[in-house]
Amino acid sequence: MHIASLEKTVPDVQAAGDRRMWTLEEARALHDAPFNDLLFQAQTVHRQNFDPNKVQLSRLLSIKTGGCPEDCGYCSQSAHHETGLKASKLMEVKRVIAEATKARDAGATRYCMGAAWRNPKPRDMDAVVAMVEGVKALGMETCMTLGMLDLEQAERLKQAGLDYYNHNIDTSERYYSEIISTRSFADRLDTLENVRLSGIKVCCGGIVGMGEEPVDRIDMLVTLANLPEHPESVPINMLIPIAGTPLAEARPIEPIEFVRVIALARIMMPKSHVRLSAGRTAMTDEMQALCFFAGANSIFVGDTLLTADNPGEDKDTLLFRRLGIEPMELEAQ
Repeated sequence: MHIASLEKTVPDVQAAGDRRMWTLEEARALHDAPFNDLLFQAQTVHRQNFDPNKVQLSRLLSIKTGGCPEDCGYCSQSAHHETGLKASKLMEVKRVIAEATKARDAGATRYCMGAAWRNPKPRDMDAVVAMVEGVKALGMETCMTLGMLDLEQAERLKQAGLDYYNHNIDTSERYYSEIISTRSFADRLDTLENVRLSGIKVCCGGIVGMGEEPVDRIDMLVTLANLPEHPESVPINMLIPIAGTPLAEARPIEPIEFVRVIALARIMMPKSHVRLSAGRTAMTDEMQALCFFAGANSIFVGDTLLTADNPGEDKDTLLFRRLGIEPMELEAQ
């Protein structure tokens, strides 16, 4: 299939900023296209909406680790799994602000704070709000992931200055129950709606390599692309198998198949930041370079992501230098 015939199958995908509703069949036609055709489409869309040599840097901090009542099959922090991770209390506000200051000084423009909760309790909200206000005062974008939110909680976080809220749908609706039983797919969509209604930007993506079929990866992106508005950030995680979790022996996704997911996300959500998230320690420099070419333009920096390893900043700096990539500057608020 040449690029001309691909465009006939999925019309107008290169129109910058065009919003369209996707069918599974249309998305699958793109995903299954010859690899070079798919990457050409993705890079074309990427260049219409972003500087192709700029990547946004985020830092992630676990402000409350372990003891989560959810049973997500991939997660080391679930109380249902014997991973050896001890539960901690909510981190003190001053320590969070100190860590954010170090991240800012190292070049990060967005600071993400995650708590292993099903949902924040009323007693936690004052401290969480203070964290948002403190990080915002540093001149950084703020992001949190705290589990499910009701509209009142979302509105309070918005008032505090929260820019982004992360709440991944993880996988397709069809495959979801194979991974999680303590929270429904609809519950996740409800939280996304509450976040959007409050005026907070949505950060939402998923995890690949959990034993799902390729169609599940495609359908996950169809769900995201057909939300009332595209998520402003779309993190694509590659499963990090963790001993003690049900997915500890999951078969890794092939690198080219992972790049296809990145490219499809870029084409379907042209103005979203597509984040190359968990799993980068298992990726070669060449695989990451392909992901950037396919439209990924955001990464997490730092040695850890919540509880998982992440490439060190020296390694990222070297890779960026080799590829001619520069950190994206914070846009004017």
